[in-house]
Amino acid sequence: MKPPGRLPRSSLGSLILIATVIGCSAAAFAYTAGWLSPGRLTPDRMIAALTPPSGPPLGHRRNHAKGICFAGTFEANGNGVELSRAKVFAQGRYPVLGRFNLGTADPSAVDATVRVRGIGLQISAADGEEWRMALINPPVFAVATPDAFHDLLVAAGKKDPEAMKAFSHANPEFAAFAAWAKAAPWTASYAEEPYNSLNSFVFTNAKGDEHAVRWSLVPTAAPVPVAQADLEKLGPDFLEQDITARVQSAPQRWTMVTIVADPGDPTADPSRPWPENRRKVQVGTLVVERIEAERDGPCRDINFDPTVLPQGVRVSDDPFPAARSSVYRRSYDLRAAEARDYPRTEAAEP
Repeated sequence: MKPPGRLPRSSLGSLILIATVIGCSAAAFAYTAGWLSPGRLTPDRMIAALTPPSGPPLGHRRNHAKGICFAGTFEANGNGVELSRAKVFAQGRYPVLGRFNLGTADPSAVDATVRVRGIGLQISAADGEEWRMALINPPVFAVATPDAFHDLLVAAGKKDPEAMKAFSHANPEFAAFAAWAKAAPWTASYAEEPYNSLNSFVFTNAKGDEHAVRWSLVPTAAPVPVAQADLEKLGPDFLEQDITARVQSAPQRWTMVTIVADPGDPTADPSRPWPENRRKVQVGTLVVERIEAERDGPCRDINFDPTVLPQGVRVSDDPFPAARSSVYRRSYDLRAAEARDYPRTEAAEP
């Protein structure tokens, strides 16, 4: 009998592929700026672990470097006020800026080679209050702790397959993500992907009632599985081309579904899913109405920091949002200083 939580031997051959996925996946899930004591992880150390051997993508985000901007609307149906007093849950329409992206540090990556897809959102209330978030398509995160994530990136960067084998044995929760990366169907469109917060937050309503929650964006477009070999035939940038064509034809929609934890559900570990029977509340619809190239688009200078939250939403005991915030901030500072390496087009210059 295999030890519980260990990957079967037949799966180990796929770890090199999965290591590549991880090295460029939801990698902005990083480390809190408070961990600055000697020997602890820092944003700079995390960014170093994310940097490919060819060097950093100057002028670009240090991960999820390939993406495309969009503008749209969040149509709140009013159901969310039961859970949170955040203004954007009151029935109405709220402007959105966002970014579809790939989990890679290479802004020129071939789309068919990147397993993890993501979406960044900024929803704005009438008074200017903002809610920023970053979601990805896996149903679980790869590891349980920030330290384990750093260890994963280090192992994934080594050529020795024994490094990933040792990592998976030391971090058995990785098996669930590895299974998803290996077996989940691919699609040919950002519009067909679900996007999941994975991290837990706390909603507080007008009465002061608190609920631990996660949320997902569920696509209206039906997912169509496509073999990876067929995706490779579509060209290096088929996701950008597809979403541009779809939105030009008609707005694309996702239902925002909030999942409410029961007492005792794990809130500090994004690698552990909650049971399927947890209460779900549909709180509104994301409508993507316009696509713009990232170089000159409205998302270029947005830092999708998941700790930028409206009143009625706060972080939980999950350590990743604060950790991600510190690395996002450092990544932003670096790419802003390197703007000349990724210049806007002449037409976009003031």
